[in-house]
Amino acid sequence: MSDSVNSPLSSMDMKQHVNAMRDTCQRILSLAKQQGATSAEVGVSQDTGISVQARNGDIETVEFNQDGSFGISVYIGQQKGTATTTDTSDEALNQAVAAAINIAKFTAADPYAGLAEAELMATDLIDLEMDHPENLSMEKMKQLALEAEASGLAVKGVSQSDGASFSGHRNARVYANTHGFIGDSCSTRYSISSVLIGEDQQGMQRDYWYTLARDFSKLDSAESVGKVAAERVISRLNGRKLKTQKAPVLMSPEISRGLFNHFFGAISGGALYRNSSFLVGAKGQDVFPEFITINESPRLVGGLASSCFDNEGVATFERDIVADGVLQDYILSSYSARRLKMKTTANAGGLHNVFISHGDNDFQAMLNELGTGFLVTEVMGQGVNIVTGDYSRGAAGFWVEQGEIKYPVHEVTIAGNLADMFKSIRCVGSDLDRRASVVCGSIIIDGMTIAGE
Repeated sequence: MSDSVNSPLSSMDMKQHVNAMRDTCQRILSLAKQQGATSAEVGVSQDTGISVQARNGDIETVEFNQDGSFGISVYIGQQKGTATTTDTSDEALNQAVAAAINIAKFTAADPYAGLAEAELMATDLIDLEMDHPENLSMEKMKQLALEAEASGLAVKGVSQSDGASFSGHRNARVYANTHGFIGDSCSTRYSISSVLIGEDQQGMQRDYWYTLARDFSKLDSAESVGKVAAERVISRLNGRKLKTQKAPVLMSPEISRGLFNHFFGAISGGALYRNSSFLVGAKGQDVFPEFITINESPRLVGGLASSCFDNEGVATFERDIVADGVLQDYILSSYSARRLKMKTTANAGGLHNVFISHGDNDFQAMLNELGTGFLVTEVMGQGVNIVTGDYSRGAAGFWVEQGEIKYPVHEVTIAGNLADMFKSIRCVGSDLDRRASVVCGSIIIDGMTIAGE
């Protein structure tokens, strides 16, 4: 792609493209009914994007991607068949629908299968302002990647780059079903990232930083991304191990978010109806300290995970998943809700804009509150058992004494049980990380086991 060619992230009119996707969805539903389906649904999410990767002062790769397929589900009673197609010709659509119908005919009936209830379909489809097209030249994208790398390499102590990048994506989504529902949305997403390497007598240390936003103008500067990545790498050099002990742990915001994601996995419908979660039957019980409320706001204007409807067309709504420490509801699609004899929470496809309540402590105040303990900035491994709640992961970070970071720490393991860890949260900081659909500050957990030497 030459520098003079406009990027696919430009302000081109998406209306015609989305209308074509809507027409194809309607054609598929009509074919499904003609071929004997009692009900059907179809969804498509088409993503167009560019990623530019810089390494050692040169542009290493420029990748253009455009992908997306129509996912078709047909029902004959409660027998279900599925198929996908990227070809929208009449012949290809006929073949895809026929394949789905054939699968349904030879599939055992599932009493819980079927579309979400018609009365739950979204009707108030408003513009959530997620689409911010930007007419970026290829030269500008290359410049941003190179700036992010150069600013990090200029910091003393950084030995080499493991790559810096700029990426931009634009997505169009349509979902329709035989209840008569059809909805669409468009969105953009931009990011700049840098990965750097430092070296000491123990070997190489690697760290990164990134900025992400729907609106290009709200990204942090490429220069600042590189500098933060460099600071993080340098701070990790000359790390030490710790003696095995029990101590309070301060998790940085991005690590805290991961911990809450384990909670969301444990209250998801699939884990619950399979009895493979330590939180089966926990609705209405205290699962966190009373100062924690977890809110889902699907219709937040400009949010990273905003939507008026879920992947089944069900209208989304604001709710507290946890209020004053008490679990109010689960995370359910219509299928998992039927399995549990409950009502869908409009979460087919996942959660939408989750916010963890927090106090007034900024990061330094959280260090002061920690006093002496372990600041965790990285976790490794897959040692989380949602069935039992057992938690054990490799970790790296910093040892803190009297509110001051003393030295970097590596090659340790932090362990506990999620049920105990959730209830042992001492406080949540105001240093919110807004680069994901789950927004959380740092958290202090008391009494974790730190396994070291």
